[in-house]
Amino acid sequence: MSFRKAAAIVSIAAMAVTACSGGASTAPSSAAASGTPAAPSTGAGASSSAAASGCKVGVAWATFQEERYGLRDEPGLKGAVEAGGGSYTGTDGKNSAETQASNIATLIASGINVLVINNVDPQAILPSVKAAEDAGIPVIAYDRPFEDAKALFMTHDNVEVGRMIARAVTAQAPKGNYAIIKGDKTNPLTVLLRKGMEEILAPFESSHDIVIPAGAEVNTDAWKPENAQTEMEQILTANKNDIQGVLSQNDGMATGAIAALTAQGLEGKVAIGGQDADKAALNRVALGTQAVSVWKDATALGKAAGEAALQLCKDPDITKVTGAKPDKTVGGLDISSVLLQPVAITKDNLQTILDAKWLTQAELCAGVPAGSVTGCP
Repeated sequence: MSFRKAAAIVSIAAMAVTACSGGASTAPSSAAASGTPAAPSTGAGASSSAAASGCKVGVAWATFQEERYGLRDEPGLKGAVEAGGGSYTGTDGKNSAETQASNIATLIASGINVLVINNVDPQAILPSVKAAEDAGIPVIAYDRPFEDAKALFMTHDNVEVGRMIARAVTAQAPKGNYAIIKGDKTNPLTVLLRKGMEEILAPFESSHDIVIPAGAEVNTDAWKPENAQTEMEQILTANKNDIQGVLSQNDGMATGAIAALTAQGLEGKVAIGGQDADKAALNRVALGTQAVSVWKDATALGKAAGEAALQLCKDPDITKVTGAKPDKTVGGLDISSVLLQPVAITKDNLQTILDAKWLTQAELCAGVPAGSVTGCP
């Protein structure tokens, strides 16, 4: 093991204790590869001949709690790496910043050439990012941004995702009281989604057609559905059920919010939107109990990230990755980003998601009256 890489590992281990929070460190899940670590490589500084003989890509996933990461993103990323002759090692952070830091230390020790990070906490991850970069390993910030000018950020256009959620919900409920169920307050993705929502909401708020009551805009710890359900229950109680629209920043939290609405007999009466195209959410769109689920083709994003990792194995210059364009982080750092375009799935274009084989017709149309929407004959 090189001195740089050994120092990087010690650095992560030391900083993980002081900088990270969350649950106790655990061993990687079954999604992670096991066995004896491979011989160390020279990171991004590997020769082109070494890169050609096999690129080792390590991925630090935040969690498989959200349906998409294990079902969509990981297969796309792993498949692209292996199709290009590389090898893939994945780890599950289990929504713990400390666990993720430990996982990254292990990945660096195993001799990876490129590190892909789907972070649990954008602040706590920074020591791990620096350790990888100090070891000469290029880093891809996957789906969830963090403040680092050297990392390539890859995701869908999340400002547009926010716009799409707000457009669909305001189309159904152009007047009334709104609740906004946001993600974890530490996540820059929350800021990007909220920015897009506000662009659509602003004229409605200016005319007072839409009002966000005091306490009706909340952050949800760890984006957990059960937390969102509790928050929605509290919002409904505080406003005597007088809520006409809900902007949820993902489908998991929409599931929790809808559980709270259902308990009050409001399911299908309050317009609500989300994102990620979870199967349950798409079924709700077909049933008419959710206005929109923004589809970010996570398999395509994973594939793009896998292909980018292979490119970085040969040339660590992030500006040369296919599709990379100049961008800025939420904090104002100049970076390079690859942004894929999302698609808003409503009851009017359900066939789109069926054509993509994202789910089966039986899954989409469960409980839906035959012929009530296109896609459910």
